Amino acid sequence: MEPTAQFNDESALRLTTTASGGGCACKIPPGELENVVSELAGQDYDSVIVGLDDGDDAAAVRIQDGLAVLSTADFFTPVVDSAYDWGRIAATNALSDIYAMGGTPTVAINLVGWPRASLPMELMREVLRGGLDVAKQVSCPVIGGHSIDAPEPVYGMAVTGTAHPDKLLRNDAAEPGLPITLTKPIGVGILNNRHKSTGEVFPEAIEVMTTLNAEASRKALESGAKAATDVTGFGLLGHLFKMCRASGVDAVIDRSAVPSLEAARRSIAEGFISGGSRRNLDWVRPHLDIAATVTENDLILLADAQTSGGLLVIGEVPGYPVIGETVAGTGRVHIR
Repeated sequence: MEPTAQFNDESALRLTTTASGGGCACKIPPGELENVVSELAGQDYDSVIVGLDDGDDAAAVRIQDGLAVLSTADFFTPVVDSAYDWGRIAATNALSDIYAMGGTPTVAINLVGWPRASLPMELMREVLRGGLDVAKQVSCPVIGGHSIDAPEPVYGMAVTGTAHPDKLLRNDAAEPGLPITLTKPIGVGILNNRHKSTGEVFPEAIEVMTTLNAEASRKALESGAKAATDVTGFGLLGHLFKMCRASGVDAVIDRSAVPSLEAARRSIAEGFISGGSRRNLDWVRPHLDIAATVTENDLILLADAQTSGGLLVIGEVPGYPVIGETVAGTGRVHIR
Protein backbone atom coordinates (compact mmCIF):
# COMPACT_ATOMS: atom_id res chain seq x y z
CA MET A 1 0.00 0.00 0.00
CA GLU A 2 1.37 3.41 -0.95
CA PRO A 3 1.25 6.48 1.31
CA THR A 4 -1.46 9.00 0.47
CA ALA A 5 -0.32 11.79 -1.82
CA GLN A 6 -1.35 14.55 0.58
CA PHE A 7 1.27 13.57 3.14
CA ASN A 8 4.03 12.24 0.87
CA ASP A 9 5.75 15.61 0.41
CA GLU A 10 8.78 15.59 2.69
CA SER A 11 9.48 19.26 1.98
CA ALA A 12 6.12 20.28 3.47
CA LEU A 13 6.83 18.97 6.97
CA ARG A 14 10.09 17.51 8.23
CA LEU A 15 9.21 15.01 10.93
CA THR A 16 12.83 14.59 12.03
CA THR A 17 12.91 18.22 13.17
CA THR A 18 10.06 17.64 15.63
CA ALA A 19 12.12 15.50 18.01
CA SER A 20 15.46 15.93 19.75
CA GLY A 21 16.68 12.43 18.83
CA GLY A 22 15.95 9.98 16.08
CA GLY A 23 15.53 6.22 15.73
CA CYS A 24 17.47 3.85 17.94
CA ALA A 25 20.13 6.55 18.38
CA CYS A 26 17.76 8.15 20.92
CA LYS A 27 18.12 5.19 23.27
CA ILE A 28 19.29 5.83 26.81
CA PRO A 29 23.07 5.21 26.72
CA PRO A 30 23.91 1.55 27.48
CA GLY A 31 26.00 2.26 30.57
CA GLU A 32 23.29 4.39 32.18
CA LEU A 33 20.59 1.88 31.29
CA GLU A 34 22.48 -1.05 32.79
CA ASN A 35 22.99 0.86 36.04
CA VAL A 36 19.24 1.38 36.32
CA VAL A 37 18.04 -2.14 35.51
CA SER A 38 20.84 -4.16 37.11
CA GLU A 39 19.00 -4.52 40.43
CA LEU A 40 15.82 -5.67 38.66
CA ALA A 41 17.34 -8.82 37.18
CA GLY A 42 17.30 -12.27 38.73
CA GLN A 43 13.55 -12.68 39.20
CA ASP A 44 13.02 -16.30 40.23
CA TYR A 45 10.31 -17.87 38.06
CA ASP A 46 10.73 -21.42 36.78
CA SER A 47 8.85 -20.53 33.59
CA VAL A 48 11.21 -17.69 32.59
CA ILE A 49 13.79 -18.90 30.08
CA VAL A 50 15.20 -15.50 29.14
CA GLY A 51 14.70 -12.48 31.38
CA LEU A 52 16.56 -9.30 32.27
CA ASP A 53 19.86 -10.87 33.26
CA ASP A 54 21.78 -10.56 29.97
CA GLY A 55 19.78 -7.87 28.21
CA ASP A 56 18.58 -10.14 25.41
CA ASP A 57 16.31 -8.97 22.60
CA ALA A 58 13.05 -10.33 23.99
CA ALA A 59 11.74 -12.11 27.05
CA ALA A 60 11.03 -15.83 26.69
CA VAL A 61 8.60 -17.69 28.94
CA ARG A 62 7.84 -21.42 28.71
CA ILE A 63 4.07 -21.99 28.75
CA GLN A 64 4.06 -25.70 27.93
CA ASP A 65 6.36 -28.42 26.63
CA GLY A 66 7.68 -27.38 23.24
CA LEU A 67 6.24 -23.87 23.33
CA ALA A 68 7.63 -20.55 24.60
CA VAL A 69 6.05 -17.11 24.34
CA LEU A 70 8.33 -14.22 23.36
CA SER A 71 7.53 -10.65 24.35
CA THR A 72 9.17 -7.36 23.33
CA ALA A 73 8.46 -3.67 22.81
CA ASP A 74 10.33 -1.08 20.77
CA PHE A 75 9.56 2.51 19.83
CA PHE A 76 11.40 5.68 18.88
CA THR A 77 11.13 9.21 17.52
CA PRO A 78 11.16 9.89 13.73
CA VAL A 79 14.20 8.59 11.89
CA VAL A 80 13.08 9.86 8.45
CA ASP A 81 10.79 12.65 7.32
CA SER A 82 8.35 10.38 5.48
CA ALA A 83 5.64 9.39 7.97
CA TYR A 84 4.83 6.22 6.03
CA ASP A 85 8.47 5.11 5.89
CA TRP A 86 8.95 5.90 9.58
CA GLY A 87 6.04 3.57 10.34
CA ARG A 88 7.55 0.85 8.17
CA ILE A 89 10.97 1.19 9.80
CA ALA A 90 9.62 1.19 13.35
CA ALA A 91 7.52 -1.92 12.71
CA THR A 92 10.41 -3.74 11.03
CA ASN A 93 12.59 -2.86 14.00
CA ALA A 94 10.07 -4.09 16.58
CA LEU A 95 9.47 -7.39 14.76
CA SER A 96 13.23 -7.88 14.57
CA ASP A 97 13.47 -8.61 18.30
CA ILE A 98 11.31 -11.69 17.80
CA TYR A 99 13.38 -12.86 14.83
CA ALA A 100 16.60 -12.24 16.77
CA MET A 101 15.38 -14.82 19.29
CA GLY A 102 14.57 -17.36 16.57
CA GLY A 103 10.82 -16.85 16.97
CA THR A 104 7.74 -16.14 14.86
CA PRO A 105 5.66 -13.02 15.55
CA THR A 106 2.02 -13.79 16.28
CA VAL A 107 0.44 -10.45 17.23
CA ALA A 108 1.44 -6.80 17.61
CA ILE A 109 -0.08 -3.68 19.14
CA ASN A 110 0.79 -0.08 18.33
CA LEU A 111 2.51 2.29 20.78
CA VAL A 112 2.04 5.96 19.87
CA GLY A 113 2.93 9.32 21.35
CA TRP A 114 1.60 12.20 19.27
CA PRO A 115 1.78 16.03 19.68
CA ARG A 116 -1.81 16.75 18.67
CA ALA A 117 -1.36 20.50 18.82
CA SER A 118 1.45 20.62 16.25
CA LEU A 119 1.08 17.58 13.97
CA PRO A 120 -2.06 16.59 12.04
CA MET A 121 -3.74 13.34 12.97
CA GLU A 122 -3.78 12.40 9.29
CA LEU A 123 0.00 12.19 9.49
CA MET A 124 -0.28 9.76 12.38
CA ARG A 125 -2.53 7.63 10.20
CA GLU A 126 0.30 7.40 7.64
CA VAL A 127 2.70 6.21 10.35
CA LEU A 128 0.24 3.53 11.43
CA ARG A 129 -0.40 2.57 7.80
CA GLY A 130 3.32 1.99 7.30
CA GLY A 131 3.54 -0.23 10.37
CA LEU A 132 0.47 -2.21 9.33
CA ASP A 133 1.84 -2.83 5.83
CA VAL A 134 5.08 -4.29 7.20
CA ALA A 135 3.25 -6.57 9.64
CA LYS A 136 1.04 -7.80 6.80
CA GLN A 137 4.15 -9.05 4.99
CA VAL A 138 4.63 -11.68 7.68
CA SER A 139 0.94 -12.23 8.48
CA CYS A 140 1.26 -10.67 11.92
CA PRO A 141 -2.06 -9.08 13.01
CA VAL A 142 -1.82 -5.56 14.44
CA ILE A 143 -4.68 -5.32 16.90
CA GLY A 144 -5.18 -2.09 18.78
CA GLY A 145 -2.57 -0.43 20.94
CA HIS A 146 -2.15 2.61 23.14
CA SER A 147 -1.62 6.31 22.43
CA ILE A 148 -0.91 9.46 24.41
CA ASP A 149 -0.66 13.16 23.66
CA ALA A 150 3.11 13.73 23.85
CA PRO A 151 5.53 16.63 23.25
CA GLU A 152 7.40 14.65 20.54
CA PRO A 153 6.10 12.04 18.09
CA VAL A 154 6.94 8.47 19.10
CA TYR A 155 5.93 5.25 17.39
CA GLY A 156 6.63 1.57 17.75
CA MET A 157 5.07 -1.76 18.64
CA ALA A 158 4.80 -4.31 21.37
CA VAL A 159 5.11 -7.72 19.72
CA THR A 160 4.31 -11.20 20.98
CA GLY A 161 5.80 -14.25 19.31
CA THR A 162 6.35 -17.95 19.78
CA ALA A 163 9.34 -20.27 19.58
CA HIS A 164 10.48 -23.71 20.62
CA PRO A 165 12.14 -23.38 24.04
CA ASP A 166 15.08 -25.54 22.96
CA LYS A 167 15.67 -23.70 19.68
CA LEU A 168 16.02 -20.11 20.84
CA LEU A 169 18.73 -17.79 19.52
CA ARG A 170 20.22 -16.27 22.67
CA ASN A 171 22.93 -13.72 23.37
CA ASP A 172 24.44 -15.89 26.13
CA ALA A 173 24.89 -19.04 23.99
CA ALA A 174 27.95 -18.10 21.90
CA GLU A 175 30.75 -20.66 21.86
CA PRO A 176 34.41 -20.17 20.84
CA GLY A 177 35.70 -21.29 17.47
CA LEU A 178 32.72 -20.25 15.35
CA PRO A 179 32.29 -17.74 12.50
CA ILE A 180 30.41 -14.49 13.12
CA THR A 181 27.83 -13.50 10.50
CA LEU A 182 26.21 -10.08 9.97
CA THR A 183 23.07 -10.01 7.83
CA LYS A 184 22.74 -6.28 7.01
CA PRO A 185 25.25 -3.52 6.25
CA ILE A 186 25.87 -0.91 8.94
CA GLY A 187 25.92 2.87 8.61
CA VAL A 188 22.23 3.80 8.66
CA GLY A 189 22.67 5.78 11.89
CA ILE A 190 25.18 8.05 10.19
CA LEU A 191 22.86 8.56 7.21
CA ASN A 192 19.85 9.18 9.45
CA ASN A 193 21.86 11.84 11.26
CA ARG A 194 22.74 13.46 7.94
CA HIS A 195 19.13 13.25 6.79
CA LYS A 196 18.00 15.02 9.96
CA SER A 197 20.63 17.74 9.51
CA THR A 198 20.28 18.39 5.77
CA GLY A 199 17.06 16.85 4.51
CA GLU A 200 18.96 14.63 2.06
CA VAL A 201 17.17 11.34 1.47
CA PHE A 202 19.10 8.05 1.34
CA PRO A 203 16.96 5.33 -0.27
CA GLU A 204 19.63 2.72 0.46
CA ALA A 205 19.30 3.39 4.20
CA ILE A 206 15.50 3.12 4.03
CA GLU A 207 15.85 -0.16 2.12
CA VAL A 208 18.11 -1.59 4.84
CA MET A 209 15.84 -0.44 7.67
CA THR A 210 12.67 -1.84 6.09
CA THR A 211 14.15 -5.25 5.26
CA LEU A 212 12.69 -7.79 7.66
CA ASN A 213 15.00 -10.22 9.45
CA ALA A 214 12.58 -13.10 8.93
CA GLU A 215 14.64 -14.89 6.28
CA ALA A 216 17.92 -14.31 8.11
CA SER A 217 16.42 -15.79 11.28
CA ARG A 218 15.09 -18.82 9.45
CA LYS A 219 18.44 -19.48 7.78
CA ALA A 220 20.29 -19.04 11.07
CA LEU A 221 18.11 -21.67 12.71
CA GLU A 222 18.46 -24.01 9.74
CA SER A 223 22.25 -23.67 9.92
CA GLY A 224 22.22 -24.76 13.56
CA ALA A 225 22.98 -21.39 15.18
CA LYS A 226 22.29 -21.06 18.90
CA ALA A 227 23.42 -17.47 19.55
CA ALA A 228 22.31 -14.24 17.90
CA THR A 229 21.20 -10.70 18.55
CA ASP A 230 20.09 -7.85 16.34
CA VAL A 231 22.23 -4.76 15.80
CA THR A 232 20.34 -1.65 16.85
CA GLY A 233 20.96 1.36 19.07
CA PHE A 234 24.16 0.17 20.78
CA GLY A 235 25.92 -0.41 17.46
CA LEU A 236 27.71 -3.48 16.15
CA LEU A 237 30.45 -3.21 18.77
CA GLY A 238 28.04 -2.67 21.65
CA HIS A 239 25.79 -5.60 20.80
CA LEU A 240 28.75 -7.87 20.05
CA PHE A 241 30.36 -6.96 23.37
CA LYS A 242 27.12 -7.70 25.23
CA MET A 243 26.97 -11.11 23.57
CA CYS A 244 30.62 -11.87 24.35
CA ARG A 245 30.21 -10.78 27.98
CA ALA A 246 27.05 -12.84 28.45
CA SER A 247 28.62 -15.91 26.83
CA GLY A 248 32.13 -15.67 28.29
CA VAL A 249 33.92 -15.60 24.93
CA ASP A 250 35.95 -13.11 22.90
CA ALA A 251 35.31 -12.00 19.34
CA VAL A 252 37.79 -11.14 16.59
CA ILE A 253 36.38 -8.80 13.93
CA ASP A 254 37.88 -8.09 10.51
CA ARG A 255 36.76 -4.51 9.91
CA SER A 256 37.28 -4.84 6.14
CA ALA A 257 34.78 -7.72 6.06
CA VAL A 258 31.99 -5.77 7.79
CA PRO A 259 29.45 -4.65 5.16
CA SER A 260 28.66 -0.94 5.27
CA LEU A 261 26.93 1.70 3.20
CA GLU A 262 29.34 3.73 1.06
CA ALA A 263 27.43 6.95 1.73
CA ALA A 264 27.89 6.40 5.46
CA ARG A 265 31.66 6.15 5.15
CA ARG A 266 31.72 9.40 3.17
CA SER A 267 29.42 11.09 5.68
CA ILE A 268 31.65 10.20 8.64
CA ALA A 269 34.56 11.87 6.87
CA GLU A 270 32.36 14.94 6.42
CA GLY A 271 31.45 15.06 10.13
CA PHE A 272 27.94 13.63 10.24
CA ILE A 273 28.24 11.60 13.43
CA SER A 274 25.41 11.13 15.90
CA GLY A 275 25.89 11.62 19.63
CA GLY A 276 24.51 8.12 20.16
CA SER A 277 27.33 6.61 18.11
CA ARG A 278 29.97 8.51 20.09
CA ARG A 279 28.39 7.41 23.38
CA ASN A 280 28.38 3.81 22.17
CA LEU A 281 32.09 3.98 21.39
CA ASP A 282 32.92 5.61 24.72
CA TRP A 283 31.04 2.84 26.55
CA VAL A 284 32.56 -0.10 24.72
CA ARG A 285 36.12 1.19 24.16
CA PRO A 286 37.52 -0.20 27.46
CA HIS A 287 36.54 -3.67 26.24
CA LEU A 288 38.24 -3.41 22.85
CA ASP A 289 41.66 -4.49 21.62
CA ILE A 290 42.33 -2.34 18.55
CA ALA A 291 44.94 -2.98 15.88
CA ALA A 292 47.19 -0.03 14.97
CA THR A 293 45.72 0.07 11.44
CA VAL A 294 42.18 0.67 12.72
CA THR A 295 41.24 4.36 12.52
CA GLU A 296 38.92 6.39 14.71
CA ASN A 297 36.51 6.67 11.77
CA ASP A 298 36.52 2.87 11.52
CA LEU A 299 35.52 2.68 15.18
CA ILE A 300 32.78 5.29 14.78
CA LEU A 301 31.25 3.24 11.97
CA LEU A 302 31.49 0.01 13.94
CA ALA A 303 29.83 1.73 16.93
CA ASP A 304 27.22 3.50 14.80
CA ALA A 305 23.79 3.43 16.41
CA GLN A 306 21.70 1.38 13.99
CA THR A 307 17.96 1.49 13.55
CA SER A 308 16.40 -1.80 12.40
CA GLY A 309 19.79 -3.39 11.73
CA GLY A 310 20.65 -6.94 10.81
CA LEU A 311 21.18 -10.07 12.85
CA LEU A 312 24.58 -10.75 14.38
CA VAL A 313 24.78 -14.54 14.37
CA ILE A 314 27.39 -16.82 15.90
CA GLY A 315 27.78 -19.34 13.10
CA GLU A 316 27.88 -19.19 9.33
CA VAL A 317 24.57 -18.30 7.71
CA PRO A 318 24.36 -19.06 3.96
CA GLY A 319 24.06 -15.96 1.80
CA TYR A 320 25.43 -13.50 4.35
CA PRO A 321 28.98 -12.24 5.02
CA VAL A 322 31.22 -13.65 7.75
CA ILE A 323 32.90 -10.76 9.58
CA GLY A 324 35.04 -12.58 12.15
CA GLU A 325 35.08 -15.42 14.64
CA THR A 326 34.66 -16.21 18.30
CA VAL A 327 37.62 -17.34 20.40
CA ALA A 328 38.13 -18.36 24.00
CA GLY A 329 38.19 -15.36 26.28
CA THR A 330 36.42 -13.27 28.87
CA GLY A 331 34.22 -10.88 26.90
CA ARG A 332 36.55 -8.69 24.86
CA VAL A 333 36.27 -7.64 21.21
CA HIS A 334 39.43 -7.60 19.08
CA ILE A 335 39.36 -5.45 15.93
CA ARG A 336 41.90 -5.93 13.19
